[in-house]
Amino acid sequence: MLHTMDNCLTKSRLRELKRFGRRVNKFGANFAVCDLEGGIVLLCPGESFESDTEQLKREVLRVLAADADAYERNALTQERACRISNQVLAAALKPLTSRRGRAEAVAVALIDLGQHAELPAQEQVRDRPTEVKAALAEMLGLLADGFQNTVKADEQIEKVGTELAQTYEQLVLLHKLSTNMKVTEADVNFLQMACDSLTKIVNVEGIAILLERTIDGEKKLALAAGSGLIDIDERMAGILHSRLSEEIHAGTEALLDSEVDCPFKYEWPPNVRNIIAVPLYGKEKSDSRFAGPTKNGDSIIGLMVAVNRIDKPDFDSTDVKLFDSVAGGCAVFIENGRLFKDLKELFIGSLKALTSSIDAKDKYTRGHSQRVAFISRWIAERLAGTERMDEEQIHKIYLAGLLHDIGKIGIDEAVLRKEGPLTEAERERIRRHPSIGAGILGAIKQMRDVVPGVLCHHERVDGKGYPNGLTGDQIPLVGKIVGLADSFDAMTSKRTYRDTRSVEQALAEIEKGLGTQFDEEVGNAFLHSDAHQLWDIIQNGFSEIYGTHNFSEEYGTAAVGVLIK
Repeated sequence: MLHTMDNCLTKSRLRELKRFGRRVNKFGANFAVCDLEGGIVLLCPGESFESDTEQLKREVLRVLAADADAYERNALTQERACRISNQVLAAALKPLTSRRGRAEAVAVALIDLGQHAELPAQEQVRDRPTEVKAALAEMLGLLADGFQNTVKADEQIEKVGTELAQTYEQLVLLHKLSTNMKVTEADVNFLQMACDSLTKIVNVEGIAILLERTIDGEKKLALAAGSGLIDIDERMAGILHSRLSEEIHAGTEALLDSEVDCPFKYEWPPNVRNIIAVPLYGKEKSDSRFAGPTKNGDSIIGLMVAVNRIDKPDFDSTDVKLFDSVAGGCAVFIENGRLFKDLKELFIGSLKALTSSIDAKDKYTRGHSQRVAFISRWIAERLAGTERMDEEQIHKIYLAGLLHDIGKIGIDEAVLRKEGPLTEAERERIRRHPSIGAGILGAIKQMRDVVPGVLCHHERVDGKGYPNGLTGDQIPLVGKIVGLADSFDAMTSKRTYRDTRSVEQALAEIEKGLGTQFDEEVGNAFLHSDAHQLWDIIQNGFSEIYGTHNFSEEYGTAAVGVLIK
């Protein structure tokens, strides 16, 4: 109760009570405010007499007892709000109605008229003591009414302010979700950020996002992100999905269940006091048993669930709207990620189809572009420990290897497939393919970091390469890497002018060419790698030695993601 009194008798309200006390003093009376035990909180004495604190305490107890009795008899009226005795007028100061349905006093205001009820010396007042006493009683009653209205108004303002603050926090959260909705961001990072941010606004014991995942060859709902204490196994995930679907088909927006107003609708684990679950909708058609269509034609691709609201008895409609908004943002992010993945796969598929059509011009170079791309990445990864090279650069080196011969699209097939010696004019035409390729890709803004590898993959560090005869550090690193990868694949593949060489023979040629044809740092990084493992991966169609994962598909899709992010 002391805390309640402190909240109601703020400094501003005490100043108002003091001003009221000074008006009372003009009538020759004293004014006091006491707590519920009769202790003096505020005393405004006049100049005529001193108040008896024990008597004030007794009046406090009387007015509180009378107030309680009136409430029990349901007889409290405005006329009885102010207790009048011969010497003291008293009124309870009350805030809003409490949870128990009654306005409980937090303090008592008293006007002490003096032992003999002597009134001021002014003749006009001395002649009308009864009227003055009635006027003071009316003033005290109005004070009590005004106190309650003021507290009510202040509490309403505080409530509105709290709601505005919560709304602001919700808007900040939704803005944060939208600004972090980058298709290159991993699902788990974005969804975890959503869970963590939501728990800062909605005080719950635990929150989780469940999405469909393929586990051991079977599609299951699995935990994608979460925060706090929440335990959802495979069985509970299925139950949640089934009950949420049932609620949605019944026309509700979410699954809400608690025993606040009535018993639980469903049976839950003992630690669940209240629960909310909202769907993540997707447009993608699926044959999954978890993604059945809803009434609006969308599919449920996952769900967000939270348990045990901490700062209030249950989840409410405001929580449903917020959870729906966040879940909607998460669903959009997931859908965009899937579309982005499809776009990447389409793009890399188109590039590989293009390079394959170029390789098909010469039966001896079939698959050459994909092999060079893979070998280029292999070398770049070995260089990353010594060179300042990040994952994005490695992806671009892979693409440069994949597209290094794209300029051959402008070379006559008869020249490319010629089995006899080439004339000088024919050699000159073939030497143009790096420039042609760079010209084709140079028109694409996203390819600007790939162009140097395409243009310079036939340059030599001794200056005897083409098309520009660059030397040493004039040749970009990507050109040196793709050039070495191109040469290794050429040496280990059958050509019109010679048979294939073994890995050992190719490595010996590379070592021999260090400092002349090949850059020493790039060459040594390749020579010190496990070239036989590389060869085995290539011979197995880019599959892992101990698995079926396709390196080429993974690298290509990831590399394209760098270009179109």
